[in-house]
Amino acid sequence: MMASILQSLPKTILTGSLLAVALLIMITGHYGGFDQLYWASLSRFLHVISGVMWIGLLYYFNFVQIPNMPNIPDEQKPAIGKVIAPAALFWFRWAAMATLITGLTTLGLYYGHEGSINALTFTLAYGFDGKQLTIGIGMWLAIIMAYNVWMVIWPNQKKALGIVEVDADTKAKSARTAMLFSRTNTLLSIPMLLSMVAAQNLY
Repeated sequence: MMASILQSLPKTILTGSLLAVALLIMITGHYGGFDQLYWASLSRFLHVISGVMWIGLLYYFNFVQIPNMPNIPDEQKPAIGKVIAPAALFWFRWAAMATLITGLTTLGLYYGHEGSINALTFTLAYGFDGKQLTIGIGMWLAIIMAYNVWMVIWPNQKKALGIVEVDADTKAKSARTAMLFSRTNTLLSIPMLLSMVAAQNLY
């Protein structure tokens, strides 16, 4: 029974989701109903799971695929460029979008309209608020990263992978640009993740 579930990715995801729903039902009583804190917690869960997918694939590209491409025999590289990379980039870019949307939703649910604006504009209207400031910094880093994904990395990867037909020079330049901006996102992910984690312990 378990083997038949685990051999299928859709069945694995469905089973994990059903377990999460069961757990959610169990802890719903703790919140005392479907109040704002309940929806904020659910939104944060969706934000975290989207972020795990996004940053996990970012690290896969930078720690696994890019460094090891020179070690792959030329006759095997088309499998990466035509099959693995396009699939990974699909989940990569949409996970980035989902992370951004759920992040903004979570920010609004926890801080309200005014608090969210203060965090995103670094406006400390009521004196120093380390939590809002740190969240705001993390959000802007994530926004820059998501922009890089959709406006720089993905358009250049389409050329580098041959999804969009270009000449050899343009393909090489696009591959380099995509790599450099992917590395930029890896760099920014470190302070971004610190901001998101540290903010939870600030007042």
